[in-house]
Amino acid sequence: MMKAKQIQRFLLVALGIALHCCAFSQQPAPPRKHKVAIFVPLYLDSAFDAGNEYRYAKNNFPKFINPGLEFYEGAQLALDSLGKEGAPLEVFVYDSRSATETLEQQLAKRELKDVELLIAHCTGNELRLFSDFAQSHTIPFINTTVPNDAGIAGNPFFVILNPTLRTQCEGIYNYLQKYHASEQIIVFRRKGSADDMVKTIFDDYSRATPSQPLKLKYVSLNDSFTVSQLQVYLDSNRKNLCLAASLDVAFGKRLTQHLASLSKKYPATVVGMPTWEALGRELSRSEFKGVEVVYSTPFYNPKTDHVSSGISNYFNTEMYARPSDMVFRGYETTWKFSKLLVQYGRDISSNLANKQYQVFTDYDIQPVINRNTMALEYFENKKLYFLKWVDGTIRSVN
Repeated sequence: MMKAKQIQRFLLVALGIALHCCAFSQQPAPPRKHKVAIFVPLYLDSAFDAGNEYRYAKNNFPKFINPGLEFYEGAQLALDSLGKEGAPLEVFVYDSRSATETLEQQLAKRELKDVELLIAHCTGNELRLFSDFAQSHTIPFINTTVPNDAGIAGNPFFVILNPTLRTQCEGIYNYLQKYHASEQIIVFRRKGSADDMVKTIFDDYSRATPSQPLKLKYVSLNDSFTVSQLQVYLDSNRKNLCLAASLDVAFGKRLTQHLASLSKKYPATVVGMPTWEALGRELSRSEFKGVEVVYSTPFYNPKTDHVSSGISNYFNTEMYARPSDMVFRGYETTWKFSKLLVQYGRDISSNLANKQYQVFTDYDIQPVINRNTMALEYFENKKLYFLKWVDGTIRSVN
């Protein structure tokens, strides 16, 4: 049933994209409609042949389509709500995985000549193209997914919602200063360039922090490290504070499992990296019992508010499914920035940090300044939520 519903949803999306342009306004004669472009990887041409026949078996729905489809569904729900309010919007939705048009060709379309807002569920390879388009048209480009600046600098119209690694590491450092300023912290890491980059960020911030630097003791481990290799660094007379300074999720999972197995004699709290969100509900399993796990995320939604409940109810009754986090992200980014556009028009770029129209996430969009030139590089969401897993229960700790 669920796969059939997914295919039905996909067909409806295909129809909507085929119509290409949707105007969301119920005002009889609005003075002016604000144009919004939304780019989403929908893979419509991969799913349908030249005769518009679905390529896959009746009950087969490819997983690679899901993230973009779910983001689009959230965006569509937001646009439906905006339409009921009479918001003067004209919204253009593009399939960024189109087999017949490149991104360059889509961005060159006549209807986007006077677009005022660009929202994209994109990849790192696409950031430069979207960023350049936004800068040349002096409109905001909302990068909703990629936690990277792709080397982009000097573009005040580029907005990163998923914070960069530097912002994440500095946020973790600040969290540890706030709650564990005087404690010895054992920093477990892997050897390699990726973990070296994480260490460099922590070391740079240690030198720059106006507060007392953290007491960090670095320990390098190989991928097959054993329980006994960890045990020599732990103290049975206190609760051990461990920082997993590695982006490798498998390394973090192994570290946490081993620390949990030692927890009766060596109680521990392990602070992980933002990539640990991929572990999700795995952290509720018995092999993690006994150890506290803390990690950061910029997109925490406990789903207790009425908007989240409404979206969940809609998916339960119409799709026989639960909405993913990407549905909620599609909803809130479309809602928030479209509302700001309606209120501020072409002046929206000066109001990106405005706290109005928050939905699930308390975005803290701040300018990123080049420390050497003091020039504005771009805007970035600096808000991080810290989540704690203890014996299968999760809660926010800030």
